[in-house]
Amino acid sequence: MEALDYFQVESPEAAGAEYYKQIMADVLQDLDLVKIISRLHIFVDPKVPVFVAVGTIRKLPGMVRVRDCGNVKVEEGRAVISIGDEKYLSSLLKVLSDTYGKQRIDQPDRFTVIVTGEGIDGRELEEIQVADPSEGIYRDIIYAMQYGSPEGFKVRRQGVSRERFYYVASEDTLPEDVVETLVKEKFSLMGVPL
Repeated sequence: MEALDYFQVESPEAAGAEYYKQIMADVLQDLDLVKIISRLHIFVDPKVPVFVAVGTIRKLPGMVRVRDCGNVKVEEGRAVISIGDEKYLSSLLKVLSDTYGKQRIDQPDRFTVIVTGEGIDGRELEEIQVADPSEGIYRDIIYAMQYGSPEGFKVRRQGVSRERFYYVASEDTLPEDVVETLVKEKFSLMGVPL
């Protein structure tokens, strides 16, 4: 596994800590999150019972625009987009259909998309936002924490921002102030102020 800058599992049971560290390492590897998560601290106490995961996120990729998917060439009465990266082709077609109307979009082959109509501004077309890669990343981070938490810990609180995330799970309801205290304490152990 590619190393995180910081990865610690804390538990009153040493064997349990090692077990959860291996589980989370596998989950992060399977979801390809080791490139995204920089620091991760997990606290598991089955006696309370509570599972707390806090972490920081590396710089995320920016918005994907039409210019990131291919080259735009404006000709008389149409714009031809030569697709260079098919990864976002489906999103590109949807956004173009929503923007210009489905009847004005044609895809003669998998590497070409044509937008017909007078007055198409090539620069404006290049800047249209196609996708936000961070949306799926946030969902994957929370999924990874849910998957790695103990079975039966169905009471959850979570939060994700561009820089950090937290996930708290328990069998029992935890008061808000307890959750805040635990999250703040675990972030401080990583040297991350809130």
